[in-house]
Amino acid sequence: MGIDYLVHYDCEPKRALTVEGMMARLKGRERANAVIQLYRDQGDNRSPRQMGFEMVRRAADGTEEQEVIVVQDLLDAARELDPWAPYCSGCPANHAGRPFGCVGTINYPLSLAGERWLLDQLPGNEHPLVFLLLQKAILEQGYRGDAGARLRAQTGVFFESSQAPERAIDGFVVTGDQVFEMLFLSGHIRPAHGVLLLQFFDAIYSDLDADVMMQLAVPPSVEWIDQTVPFLHTPAPDDDETIRALKAFFYALYTAYRLETTLLLDV
Repeated sequence: MGIDYLVHYDCEPKRALTVEGMMARLKGRERANAVIQLYRDQGDNRSPRQMGFEMVRRAADGTEEQEVIVVQDLLDAARELDPWAPYCSGCPANHAGRPFGCVGTINYPLSLAGERWLLDQLPGNEHPLVFLLLQKAILEQGYRGDAGARLRAQTGVFFESSQAPERAIDGFVVTGDQVFEMLFLSGHIRPAHGVLLLQFFDAIYSDLDADVMMQLAVPPSVEWIDQTVPFLHTPAPDDDETIRALKAFFYALYTAYRLETTLLLDV
């Protein structure tokens, strides 16, 4: 279970399978492989046709229904992806450099180290314009952290820490719950919004001239983006799983911005 995201770039696989169908098959394969590994770790060498697990489906009226899923059925559905994998080679939306690399996941629970890393990226008065925009976004959009706090109350499910970390930035306090809302609970991310998030979280330069800032929402070209605001986050040896996943998420967001398309979220 995690935060799934997708660079919404038109391609043959999405036309053939639909975005929903492609995502369902990818998540099904991931779930099947995880269940198989769990069985193997317990010394169970049965065929996937003999493996199953229960899934709870919740209806719109709040009722729940349990369904037994056979692992082989998920693998069979996922094989329908195989003929479309070659289309991913060279695709500009393939930020991960693998088949269906326009898709990524940040697994739950988010580590405390990952939440602190996010807070550490936020700008202060050393970047006055971006710091002002950050404060304005949090205050005007109503990122109070209430929705994040409700998820955090489910101990160990969405967040490793039951207590939201916080950071005082030149007198302005920001919490991990507010950051989670700003990044993941405001709907799909369009380019103009995405480039602000990239600045807020230090994924592109924050210290930009006013005329450059004015062009960010409608950049002149992809070449201009690459030369003026290159992507800054790189892997580090001490990154934990959450930090690695967050850096990959920001690169996907940067990719969507370069392609002038939306980053779809499924939280």
